[in-house]
Amino acid sequence: MAPPSNDRKRVKVYELKNNDWFDRGTGFCRGLIANEEAKILVASEDDPNRQLLETKISKDDGYQKQQDTLIVWTEQNGTDMALSFQEPEGCASIWDFVNDVQSRLQSMAHDDGMSDDIPDPTAASPPIMLPNPDLGNLHEIENHMRAANSTPGGREALAKFVLAERYVPKLIPLIEMAEDLESASDLHRLCSIMKMLILLNDAAIIEYVVTDEVILGVVGALEYDPDFPLHKANHRQYLSDESKFKEVVPIEDDAIRKKIHWTYRLQYLKDVVLARILDDPTFGVLNSLIYFHQVDIVQHLQANGPFLKELFGIFETAEQTPERRKDAVLFIQQCTSIAKSLQAQSRAQMYQNFIHHGLLNVIQYALRQQDAAARVAGADVLLALIDHDALMVRSYIFKAVQEKSKPLTDTLIELLLVEVDLGVKAQMVDAIRVLMDPGANTASMEALGRTNSDFLSKVRGHLPPIDLWVQEFYEGAARKLFQPLKDLEGRTSMADLSIQDVALYGHLVEVLCYFIKQHSPRCKSFLLGEHYTARVAQLMDCPEKHLKLIALKYIRSVVTMSEEQFTEQVTRDNLIDPILHVLFETMPRDSLLNSACLEFFEFIRRDNIKPLIQHLVENHREKFQSITYVDTFHGLILRYDQMQNPPPTQNSLPTQELDHSFTSVESETPSRHIGMVNGGKWGQGLKEVDADEEAYFNGGSDDEDDFPGTAKSLNGASPVRALVDYPEDEDEVDILTSAPSESPQIISTSTQTQTSPTTSNSSNDSPPERISEKRRREDDEEDELLSSLSSPGIKRRASTNSNSSTASLKSLRRKNPNIASAKENTTPKKITLSIPLKSGGEGGDAD
Repeated sequence: MAPPSNDRKRVKVYELKNNDWFDRGTGFCRGLIANEEAKILVASEDDPNRQLLETKISKDDGYQKQQDTLIVWTEQNGTDMALSFQEPEGCASIWDFVNDVQSRLQSMAHDDGMSDDIPDPTAASPPIMLPNPDLGNLHEIENHMRAANSTPGGREALAKFVLAERYVPKLIPLIEMAEDLESASDLHRLCSIMKMLILLNDAAIIEYVVTDEVILGVVGALEYDPDFPLHKANHRQYLSDESKFKEVVPIEDDAIRKKIHWTYRLQYLKDVVLARILDDPTFGVLNSLIYFHQVDIVQHLQANGPFLKELFGIFETAEQTPERRKDAVLFIQQCTSIAKSLQAQSRAQMYQNFIHHGLLNVIQYALRQQDAAARVAGADVLLALIDHDALMVRSYIFKAVQEKSKPLTDTLIELLLVEVDLGVKAQMVDAIRVLMDPGANTASMEALGRTNSDFLSKVRGHLPPIDLWVQEFYEGAARKLFQPLKDLEGRTSMADLSIQDVALYGHLVEVLCYFIKQHSPRCKSFLLGEHYTARVAQLMDCPEKHLKLIALKYIRSVVTMSEEQFTEQVTRDNLIDPILHVLFETMPRDSLLNSACLEFFEFIRRDNIKPLIQHLVENHREKFQSITYVDTFHGLILRYDQMQNPPPTQNSLPTQELDHSFTSVESETPSRHIGMVNGGKWGQGLKEVDADEEAYFNGGSDDEDDFPGTAKSLNGASPVRALVDYPEDEDEVDILTSAPSESPQIISTSTQTQTSPTTSNSSNDSPPERISEKRRREDDEEDELLSSLSSPGIKRRASTNSNSSTASLKSLRRKNPNIASAKENTTPKKITLSIPLKSGGEGGDAD
């Protein structure tokens, strides 16, 4: 067996991913036999050294030839692959090669299985023979098919028999006979037989049942579903209605016309007739057939110059009827809908040809029509075009503005303002948002490079700078777009808004929020000049809750910008009062609207927006004090009081420490005021000093016994006896200290001299110290004490206890608060430093 001739067989390689065919690329296909293995190789057209496909042919791979140029199969790992050949001759050559290889592999497997006592389950099943169909043997035929359908080999043999014997046309006349006899049992058996034939998952059989020859007979049998014996469908009536197929422009190619009919019938089978019983393999085959048919149809139509000229010429001549123009718009809509599933290069080529023949003029015509179907179709086409390449559409609009002609944006705005269909309104808003997005379709530039399109490159050469594009929009179209908001000025009631008005105002406010986010510098001046914020605040009085939420979202976006002009406008016009009114209406219920209002005021408190806090508290302090189920408004009052009476600059806590260490705005119980401390007001809302905490720092501790010689003190009074009891003998007492430097030096002291420690002279009637000041004073005194201990006259030796730290001295001081400071202590006359003797005789005295 020789491989096929290695002439250039141009082919596209497809891979099925997530029920969608992914284009691996275009290359040249050939068959190869090497090392007793047969392979199909596809080398890239752009880089011959890169292999797009290398697959080994095995006897189990279910290769299927579809149409004249397509081969589909499933790899050993379960991946569905397809080869779409440019010429039928190349497809036939590779198909013959695959058949020859599989025939030899199956015969070899059959020979090996003959010598074995156990039959090979993968061996080909013997051919199946079904009797000629008749009403009398339908039961026998159904049983044979069920038996064959239970094994993979039987399914394959049954499919080959049905195709070879043209078994389906033999079943068709029996349907009419059973209907004449009103034999429900025979009709139910015929329906079951047709279902089993289609669910064999053979692409050739599925393609055959949608041909003109047998389609009506097949769907006629499927009308009598045995699962619903009392109901009958009308599939034949629907598919035989030729009025559903309209040739806006005659299609001369018979093959393309047939594919259009086949695609329509396949979609009907998938979505209607077999929707309830389809399994995944059959569903995949139907999707694959539909996809490749659509690709062939669109590729043929978009490359047919005379056809496109006649199609778009319908909109250029006045004698054409509105009905024919509507059909043309619907046809273009179907083409763009199909193109969504095409690869980027094919889709770009189609839009290129459509735009060259006047697609944008067709869109503007469709959007201005009274017929709702035409407007919806035009909106679909526009959104598909914008999704494909928004930059190109923007360039055409900018060109129309420069030429003083009506741009597409004006048409979109007019349709948005007057459209009664809510779905079309939403489509127009989406189109405007994408067109005004500065980063729209950045990936389309890469797609442009893949298309090698001179036409699109020329268009892209006239792209306006984004700043100029935004400026042109705000100077012209923006005022038309938001005019309904301006018209709200002077309106006293919002209770009589229609459904269309509510939808329109909601869309406009959403667009304003979007513009603030996307191009805020230019939008800020526009909003300040047109006073839209006051108009949006009026919408807080409407009964529709979702519209209130949208208006609240806009006001929050304005406040978030932290611009002085906006803040002044909000306070001058009392634009927050409607939000407070809504809050009082909905509290204390836990609802989305109430929570959104609370979050707005919490945002003002958390970000400490001082002008708004001052405005709110000065005008609504009593109302805020009455809201006790949350702490937000108490926090606003506290912020305001701190602004009016700031803490003293000396001997006071920093603002951050005041807010976070001793103030608890979110606490469940309101904070209390404390009196004047150190001659200044400490602030409002601070907790009083805890008595237990003061006792801990000023009194004794349970673990005082850890430090021999300590004396208990009460409320700051002098201890009864000295801090350290110096004995007369040579007892050594370790006092472990460390300097508060980055690398602490640990010393161990043993003192024999007599020192005269002084006691503190603090009195009980002195003003209480702040805890933070007390700790800082203690740290300073500690540093001075360690400096005195580390004077040059003292000999030091490193302590063997490496776990000593500054914390030891701090702990000692806290437990004995009357330790004299370094300034008050007398200088020791003589200090002897030594390392204490450990058990076992280790260590020695210092010098």
